[in-house]
Amino acid sequence: MKKKILLVDDEKTLVKTLTYNLEKDGYQVISAYDGEEALNKVESDNPDLIILDLMLPGVDGFEVCRRVRKSMDLPIIMLTAKGDDIDKILGLELGADDYLTKPFNPRELLARVKAILRRSEPQGSSLKNILKIQDLQVDLYQHKVRVKGEEIDLTSKEFALLNLMASNPGRVYSREQLLEQIWGYNYYGDARTVDVHIRHLREKIESDPSNPRYVLTVWGTGYKFREGR
Repeated sequence: MKKKILLVDDEKTLVKTLTYNLEKDGYQVISAYDGEEALNKVESDNPDLIILDLMLPGVDGFEVCRRVRKSMDLPIIMLTAKGDDIDKILGLELGADDYLTKPFNPRELLARVKAILRRSEPQGSSLKNILKIQDLQVDLYQHKVRVKGEEIDLTSKEFALLNLMASNPGRVYSREQLLEQIWGYNYYGDARTVDVHIRHLREKIESDPSNPRYVLTVWGTGYKFREGR
């Protein structure tokens, strides 16, 4: 079955170009030209991924992202015409998985779509694929995380970070290594992208995010998952 992508942008020429490229790669594309229409199509069409422009008429992309994140873990790639870091960081703060600054090469967008969907794909589960570390339980293949028995909702990127580090406890990863391994392509964004996702991950799985027990900072280098059980 084809993966369904919701493409949200008020630039109709860009929508037409990206739709052509996405459909050529085998995706089903649904279009929306403003934020309200996008939110309606999220409900009615149940897409697998959203490509979302920030600067939309009416309800902007930030608000669309915020509302989607309140109810579902749906991969979101944000598009922005601005080079301002604050837009990128705010988009990530609201739960976007990735961003691209216009203008961009459509092939780069396709590579990011493919990487995100591949990492979001559930696989079979077995007991050996469940990690238990104190109050934290991670099912590596069903993509489920529980803290003290309560299921926690993680974005696809947050889970991918936790999966990688929890599967390799004690190994130190630099921000650049995490960008390469989790984002899955030649990523040209700021390494602060990793810091934003790590902070959100800690807020969800740590009882005290400022004094983490699981995802530890290695000063001057990057991050690691705690060793031992």
